[in-house]
Amino acid sequence: MDTRSTLEQVCAAAWPPVVARTLGDWRLRASGGYTGRANSALTNGDPGLPVNAALAEITRFAGEHGIRPYAQVISGSSWESPLAAAGWRVNADHPKGAESAVMHSPLTSTGGGADVADKPPNGWLEVAVRGTPTDTQRAVVTGGPLLGYATVHRDGRVVGTARGCLVGAWLYVALLEVLPEYRRQGIATHLLDGLDTWAAARGATSRVLQVALVNEVARGIYADLGYVESHRYRYWAP
Repeated sequence: MDTRSTLEQVCAAAWPPVVARTLGDWRLRASGGYTGRANSALTNGDPGLPVNAALAEITRFAGEHGIRPYAQVISGSSWESPLAAAGWRVNADHPKGAESAVMHSPLTSTGGGADVADKPPNGWLEVAVRGTPTDTQRAVVTGGPLLGYATVHRDGRVVGTARGCLVGAWLYVALLEVLPEYRRQGIATHLLDGLDTWAAARGATSRVLQVALVNEVARGIYADLGYVESHRYRYWAP
C-alpha cells in the first residue's frame, strides 16, 4: 500500500460512519449526510467488481440510506478516468469546496497546549458542529478508536475545539474550530499543541489531517506547525 492509500485508511478509521459496508477494498459509508468523509465510498484498492457494477453498488447503498451517491477519489489516481467514462463528475458544489488536501508530519510535542478530555465537555459539540448537534453528528464525532477532545475556555464558555483520534501510531486531527470573535489569538495553535501532547503521551509518532483547499487560513496554520501536503482528493457524483 502506498503512502497516499495508507493515509486515507488512517483518516477513514479515525472518522467512522454510522453505517459502513465493504465492497472489495472499497468502503461504502453513510451518516445522514454529515460530512463527505462519512457519506461517500472510499475508492482505495480494488472493489472486486467491474467499475460500472461497483458504481451501481455505491448508488444503491446511498439510496438505501437516504444520501446522495459520492465517491471519494484521490486526485490524479487511476480511478478518475473510469469514473469520468461512466458519466460521474467532480462535485463542484460540495459545501467545503471541490477538493481537499491530506496533510501530515512527524509528531512533535512541547508538552503544553490546551486541556484534552476523553469525552466532549459541555458546550464542546455546539462549537465543533456550529450549532445544536444532531444524534448523527454526535455518533460520528464520538466514534472511533482512542479519542481526545481539546478545549479552550474564555469568558466562562467553550470558544475553541479540536478532536484527536489515535489510529496506531497516527494522530488524526479534526474539528478545529474557534469562535469568530476569538480568532487570531493563538487559540488554534494552543488546541493543536494540546492534541500533540496528548497523542505523544500515548505513543503516537505521526499526525495527519484533511482540510479543504478553500480554507487557506487553516492550511496556513497547519503549514506553520510543520504539516506538509501528501495528496488531494475530490468527491465524484453521477
